[in-house]
Amino acid sequence: MQSQTLLAVLSAAILFQSTNALNACPGTDTVFTGTQGIRYRVCPGTDLTGPTVSVTPKVASVAACAKLCDKSMDCFKAVYDTRTKDCHFKEIAGLNWVANDRYQVVQAEQVNIARCPAGEWTYGRNKKRYTVCPGTDIRGPTEKVFRGVADFEKCAYLCANWATCKAAVYDKAESVCHIKADARSNTLIWSTDKRYDVMRLIEPSAPAQNGEWSDLIHLPVIPVAAYVVPEYPVSQRLLVFSSWGVDAFGGPGGRTQFADYNYQTGAVSARTVSNTQHDMFCPAMSSLQDGRLVIQGGSDANAVTTYNPASNSFVRSANMKMARGYQSSCTTSDNRIFTIGGAYSGPRMGKDGEVYDPVTNTWTALPNSKIAPMLTRDHEGIWREDNHAWLFGWKNKSVFQAGPSKAMNWYGTTGKGSQVAAGIRDPIDDAMCGIFVMYDATAGKIFSAGGSSDYTDSDANARAHITTIGEPNTPAKVERVADMTYPRGFSNAVVLPDGCILVTGGQRRSKVFTDDDGALYPEIFNPATKTWRVLAPEAVPRNYHSVSILLADGRVFSGGGGLCYVAQGVGRSSANCNKLVDHADGQIFSPPYLFNQDGTPAKRPTITSLSAQSVKVGGTLTVKVDVGTTNASLVLVRIGSVTHSVNTDQRRVPLNNVRANGNSYTATLPNDSGILIPGAYFLFVISKQGVPSIAQTVQIVL
Repeated sequence: MQSQTLLAVLSAAILFQSTNALNACPGTDTVFTGTQGIRYRVCPGTDLTGPTVSVTPKVASVAACAKLCDKSMDCFKAVYDTRTKDCHFKEIAGLNWVANDRYQVVQAEQVNIARCPAGEWTYGRNKKRYTVCPGTDIRGPTEKVFRGVADFEKCAYLCANWATCKAAVYDKAESVCHIKADARSNTLIWSTDKRYDVMRLIEPSAPAQNGEWSDLIHLPVIPVAAYVVPEYPVSQRLLVFSSWGVDAFGGPGGRTQFADYNYQTGAVSARTVSNTQHDMFCPAMSSLQDGRLVIQGGSDANAVTTYNPASNSFVRSANMKMARGYQSSCTTSDNRIFTIGGAYSGPRMGKDGEVYDPVTNTWTALPNSKIAPMLTRDHEGIWREDNHAWLFGWKNKSVFQAGPSKAMNWYGTTGKGSQVAAGIRDPIDDAMCGIFVMYDATAGKIFSAGGSSDYTDSDANARAHITTIGEPNTPAKVERVADMTYPRGFSNAVVLPDGCILVTGGQRRSKVFTDDDGALYPEIFNPATKTWRVLAPEAVPRNYHSVSILLADGRVFSGGGGLCYVAQGVGRSSANCNKLVDHADGQIFSPPYLFNQDGTPAKRPTITSLSAQSVKVGGTLTVKVDVGTTNASLVLVRIGSVTHSVNTDQRRVPLNNVRANGNSYTATLPNDSGILIPGAYFLFVISKQGVPSIAQTVQIVL
């Protein structure tokens, strides 16, 4: 339970800065795990220059030096001298990490956790049960501090007798007991730190009501953007990427760091994509009919890269007419891509629309698709005002813009384009970096919530709306619905197969590159009842540069947050950044519909066959399911792509025209490609109990 002073020291010390300073091990590092589960990174051929606390001579090996450090409550960094066999315990501050073949560096990791890494036991008192995890800390506000507490048992006694105590941290170095503040209204982060021991109240998990989170999944990059790779019959890979650095960005990089995560097997691999000379950080993304993902602009602001899932390859496509970053795009009803905005990169000016034709590989400017009517008002000016439009491809090649501005608009994508006002979504304020999703395309229903009036340093709101659209260029209907429990900026929204919307992450006050005021508790909105329910908390704040995305098995991946801005440019050290807010990890959420009331896994329907993997808009599809699945419903959810709270690819299309014959269901698809945008979809069968199958992938074509 570090004080603010110690946190500041750690932040500065972990990321020391020097002209030749390292921010990563130049060779292959190894991991030493201590007796309490604390991990130490051992990097050969490097040294920590700067103050030494103590020196132990005649230490046989670097492993022995690491063991000595692990035994010491105050050792976080050590250096082993391979010539003299000395083990140097280093100060926390004032160090430079540099290359030197004579030495090996040992550094304790402060790792965020969702499970106790080792040595967990239980404590009981006053009819309460607590889990105790040694060598861990809970960062965040404290309700009460008791000093002069002799040992952990006395701290545990104080917590058990404190009416509101659900978690306590014992500081072994200072003999201090911290009763932690309420987790539902404060941001509390559990992490490894051998100086402390943590106790937490055991409460019923109730996954049928609250859902359930996996352990943390560690990735080789910070997942600032994500895309589920369409595969047949079942999609099981998640592609994520950051910028030119796995944990850093700044300036045109000419390359992008990717990770490929198989959420069924757990396999993770890393990949640098440089053949397209495109740093894809801060782009717009939209997928085509054949599943190819078109990634536009960002740090290399003119560039366009197309990812082909069939070959798992990246190719350079035609440049946009205008350099853009932080723009949004969407796929149109005729399988083109409309994009608008993007003053963050390239010229600092509002940027009108243009459209991409994949058949000719050309972009066409749309000078009459004006950006001005959809600008927000931001104290930092235009480079923040045309960002992250809430776009929906719709009927007759039209595009509907639902936010983040107060004003809504229709955009035309043919000829020179067009713009028609569609009304006011929210008369109170703009909602930059709010969330939005089309949860029922057959009825033209759009959900939106949260965001803030300015991009950063701005209070978030909790307001939520349902917007209904009909024919293009006609006014939209807006209904204010119940507020979220938590105001959220930089959150993410995912539409689930049953039509409910899962909202994860976000901050009460939008502030880039921070974990401050993070909402760890997700909540779910039911459009049928127009009510909210708070769910089980995540382990890590998911704010600026976080993602969430629906998986084929009906679960949701939530990850990322952070990324370091390096002003000096590509490839330079990220040593001046606070790594505590960089989250190269994620968790997978199992929604309540996957559980029986007693917490056991619910029985899923099983799709045994499809009549076709590719179906035309308005065509028919026959689905066979396992015997015993009766009165089921069918739904299509378009496979999503997400970055910066924007996922214009996802939309839910319930199939209402279905004929059942035993365990066979034949669906007639909507015959409007503005409702059923071409592309790759998850096909879910949902049992009468509301449990979704594992989805099979279906391609919708014109």
